Amino acid sequence: MTMSPKQMLLGMVLAVTVALPAAASEDPTSLDQGYRLMYGLDFGSAGRVFLQWRAEHPCDPLGPMSEAASLLFAELDRTGILQAQFFVDDSSFTSKKPPAPPASGLRERFDATLASAETLARARLRDEPRDSDALFALTMAYGLRADYAALIEGRGMAALSYTRQAARLARTLLEVTPDYADAYLSTGISQYIAGSLVAPLRWLLRIAGFSGDKAKGIEELKLTAERGRFLGPFARILLTIAYLREHDMARAQELLVGLQREFPSNPLFARELERISDKAL
Repeated sequence: MTMSPKQMLLGMVLAVTVALPAAASEDPTSLDQGYRLMYGLDFGSAGRVFLQWRAEHPCDPLGPMSEAASLLFAELDRTGILQAQFFVDDSSFTSKKPPAPPASGLRERFDATLASAETLARARLRDEPRDSDALFALTMAYGLRADYAALIEGRGMAALSYTRQAARLARTLLEVTPDYADAYLSTGISQYIAGSLVAPLRWLLRIAGFSGDKAKGIEELKLTAERGRFLGPFARILLTIAYLREHDMARAQELLVGLQREFPSNPLFARELERISDKAL
């Protein structure tokens, strides 16, 4: 079944709300622990960790960037997006139901934290153009804007534009630090989305500045899945989606079994495994 860019993007960005970092630090104020709490849906504790980490590292752009991520995912949970079916049929993305209105003041807080992250990142890049963490913060900022545009506002094409900017920054980061494996997530998503479309749509996107190669996108997602620090499990989830859309149930099931074993408290992996098993009957 052919999917529109919006359908492809929504399937990708929804996965971020259930991804878990590969390893959490024992330090209760570490970014790793904050992300683990956030992706475990404990947004209150995650927010406190990020705020404390930001206070202890006032010049680091990863602090406000992470706080913005927590604000976004808490809103996705509040509006029920996190409770929606995870690996959905394509028809679920074509619903005409308008997005739920955001919580009061959310957009202002979200924009303010991302603006702070960008300001700090660009300041560090003026002093050191090869600052990997600053480039990563900018990459993530545009990725979060893509999530907000697609899932909160329902603006699929705007989300694609942000995705392209995130991919561009990720490529710059990889030129500076080739082993920054998390960066391959942004490039892989961009390649996979554009490469999965029918030829006329690929041609139109190429005119608009998008290029895509589905096979290359999968290979880049594999790099993050295998070596990513924060986004390894996220990449495995995206690969699962890709395999499901290619009807490669064996590979999808293998990834889901691993994710369920690694994160037994996350019910979405078990639910999708059950759905796959039911379809096989």
